[in-house]
Amino acid sequence: MTEPVAANDFIRDIIRRDNEQGTYGGRVQTRFPPEPNGYLHIGHAKAITVDFGTAEDFGGSCNLRLDDTNPDTEETEFVESILADIAWLGFHPAQVLHASDYFGQLYAWAEYLVGNGLAYVDDQDTETISAQRGGFGKPGIDSPYRTRTPEENLDLLRRMKAGEFADGAKVLRAKIDMNHENMALRDPVMYRIRHSHHFRTGDEWCIYPTYDWAHGQSDAIEGVTHSICTLEFDTHRPLYDWYLSQLPLPGDQPKQIEFARLEFTHTVTSKRRLAKLVADGTVDGWDDPRMPTLSGLRRRGYPARAIRAFCTEIGTTRTNSRQNIEALEAFVRRELNTTAQRRMAVLHPLRLVIDNWPTDASGAPVVEYFEVTNNPENAADGTREVAFSGELWIEADDFAEVPPPKFFRLSVGREVRLRGAYLVTATGVEKDADGNLVAVHATYDPATRGGDAPDGRKVKSTMHWVSAAHATDIAVALYERLFTAAVPGEATGEPLDDLNPASREVVAGKAEAALSEAAPGQVVQFERLGYFAADPDAPGLFHRTVGLRDEWAAIQRRQG
Repeated sequence: MTEPVAANDFIRDIIRRDNEQGTYGGRVQTRFPPEPNGYLHIGHAKAITVDFGTAEDFGGSCNLRLDDTNPDTEETEFVESILADIAWLGFHPAQVLHASDYFGQLYAWAEYLVGNGLAYVDDQDTETISAQRGGFGKPGIDSPYRTRTPEENLDLLRRMKAGEFADGAKVLRAKIDMNHENMALRDPVMYRIRHSHHFRTGDEWCIYPTYDWAHGQSDAIEGVTHSICTLEFDTHRPLYDWYLSQLPLPGDQPKQIEFARLEFTHTVTSKRRLAKLVADGTVDGWDDPRMPTLSGLRRRGYPARAIRAFCTEIGTTRTNSRQNIEALEAFVRRELNTTAQRRMAVLHPLRLVIDNWPTDASGAPVVEYFEVTNNPENAADGTREVAFSGELWIEADDFAEVPPPKFFRLSVGREVRLRGAYLVTATGVEKDADGNLVAVHATYDPATRGGDAPDGRKVKSTMHWVSAAHATDIAVALYERLFTAAVPGEATGEPLDDLNPASREVVAGKAEAALSEAAPGQVVQFERLGYFAADPDAPGLFHRTVGLRDEWAAIQRRQG
């Protein structure tokens, strides 16, 4: 798949203008700053592609900076998963950094603002502070502690840092404007007290910076030129700029640019809600193939190249929108069509007995072998030999004892083609004592080896099959949407209300012997059924990646 050029990318336009004007001396440096409080999801793929891809296009660099400012929710496991996901997508950070690397400098700058009368210690609780901020069209109320002297504030801040006060007893706030039309500038909190063990700094600190206080300053310390964020940080940009303008920075002031985040139908990307699914056992972990996490999509068989291509294709805009999940699946399907080898597998096996199949001198059924193309899209993938004998497995859905209208597959008296092998005609059925169908009996035409009749007669259906004597057992996980509603929570306000209780079904199938050689994580096409990924940890388990039907094309036709 050739990765497309973004149709709309105002971010690169901004950087080009900056370079033309000599801003930052033509230097381009970005960063990707996730909080290590969960696994990255499909929405992060867009940010990663923008942050790393933009820097790469301009000959610049992009750091990974872990925003580890909340010790209560962050873990080394999440850091490791973030590193693995970025590498899987094909990007390589210039440096791997942490916001905690700058705790000392951030605190020194906090003292600097306090000393200049631009920050103060507030003894009020979170609820009171929030209530006093007012609202749009409603003025805020000054904290009674806003008039403390710089000397008093500095003493209290140092005592906060020394661990003298309990969690929640005090916070440090910037002193800006409690009547500002932008709520983010109404004396925002800079530090809060947390007597919690930090996975990286241990117990060295008991006060931790907020995201707004750590974000821009960390950018400045690193020398970031263009700080690219998602659109929800748009209203925070004036605060970002205000902090930076008050400080003696080591270099140029970074520029924050916001773009619309990536959201999909039938998908939830809230880390809090995803964490709840994991904690409640609704899914098997962060890498459950039903999850929208990058590790989940990787386990399910999504190619990184398809995800990158999709993110590039949709470009960057300043308008939030929700993409159809079928559009992403179309990219996945197109990529796998060119790369995935083909195999035959039967998910709901029904025995097909060919009564006139020849036997050898010992009475054993003869075994024939057919040469089959591994991937018609790539001749370099070569061919393989597939065994064929007198008893086969076919899909139960490919036979109907009483065929409905327009059913062209196998039924008694009807002839069909077995893919690459012979034409066969069903002659009868075999049932158990309870009347359940256990086998279909048929005859084959020896003159049709390869699947074509020498007399030119045509059949309306070609079916896949697996030789029963040579089959390997497989388990196949079939997935439906994890959320039934296109916009989860739209009706009730809680996305988890729309969970699909039937989002996974595991079936016992039969497959040709070559499938037992699939490498962990390899994606193959089960002919006529879809694309399936070999589980990296459980041999014989395959996850359905996507089906063969292009649902996105059907949606576009209906909309047209």
